[in-house]
Amino acid sequence: MPAVTWSPVATDGPARSGTLITPHGEVRTPAFMPVGTKAAVKAVDNDDLDGIGVEILLANTYHLMLRPGAELIAGLGGLHDFMGWDGPILTDSGGYQIFSLSPEISEEGATFRSVYDGATAHLTPEDAVAKQRLLGADIIMALDVCVGLPEKREVVEAEMRRTLRWAERCITAAQDHAGQTLFGIVQGGVEADLRAESARETAALGFEGLAIGGLSVGEPRDQRNAAIEAAVSELPADRPRYVMGLGDTDGLLDAIARGADMFDCVIPTRLARHGRALTSRGDFNLNRLDLADDDSPLDPECECPTCARHSRAYLRHLVRMSELSAHRLLTIHNLRYTLDLVAGARSAIEAGRLTDYVDGVRRRRSGGSTSDSPGPNLARTNPFPEEP
Repeated sequence: MPAVTWSPVATDGPARSGTLITPHGEVRTPAFMPVGTKAAVKAVDNDDLDGIGVEILLANTYHLMLRPGAELIAGLGGLHDFMGWDGPILTDSGGYQIFSLSPEISEEGATFRSVYDGATAHLTPEDAVAKQRLLGADIIMALDVCVGLPEKREVVEAEMRRTLRWAERCITAAQDHAGQTLFGIVQGGVEADLRAESARETAALGFEGLAIGGLSVGEPRDQRNAAIEAAVSELPADRPRYVMGLGDTDGLLDAIARGADMFDCVIPTRLARHGRALTSRGDFNLNRLDLADDDSPLDPECECPTCARHSRAYLRHLVRMSELSAHRLLTIHNLRYTLDLVAGARSAIEAGRLTDYVDGVRRRRSGGSTSDSPGPNLARTNPFPEEP
């Protein structure tokens, strides 16, 4: 019996809701995972996360194996004890850093220069599994090669096939990892046939969960959606589907409508630290002069602690004065907005009204927007990587 399982609740066309059952609790899907790269979601603490309804967090293997070290964390009881977080945790394998840091890649693995001290750091598929074993996450990821887009087809294909070979090695390395479930990662760029082949071959290896990686790295929205469709068409219906690095409003709605279940992204937290609010009426920057005496909440439809207590005028003041509390209050709001967006989609799927829900979200964000740029286009891709 795998440590993590997924069971369906309802469907609405390709979209679906369900329940992810883990050793540290249940997660309702579709689900959004805030990013805690270095074992912390920036600017907020666990009480903040509990208060807005976060059910699962993501942490990064590459950064944690360098600082403070996977062995140290294991000695302190694993990530759950180290962070004081008793809910589910997913750890990325370090594949995103293969994209962002451009290490030397061979069939054996990747060789990096540490972002902290410049020392040489090696990461093989076996290393990635071993480090995640020490970290103790509920869900661990196979090591993949994430290619920046656009890229030549022959490069995309070669790295997709390397990812498949690495996936087999990860499965072998994870055989004795009781209490954890290993997810495989589908690659293939925006080439529909490569995405379908990668999904089919990755699923055939027997992973208990499947991720779609290598998107939100520069491709247009229509190509991203086509790639998701091609992958989902070949993925088994009884296992969770995770689109990595996706967290803007349109991207989430697009992927949910195509049958994806899990997401992570730094957009809500990173934008908060840049003074930008995500709202049901469009997204806007709090530096705007016309908000200086605006006594309304960030979003009248939001029930987060920030909106319940503080006005746009006050939050603008905090941003303008570079008060650290602005980071926390806006992060709480942006995460709650994103969680509510996904929860609304989940409820709509269960009511058989996802299309109406999506249309309503987009209409409100574009029509009644207070934005200084169109809300749905705020973050077509992920322009704000949390860490290199």
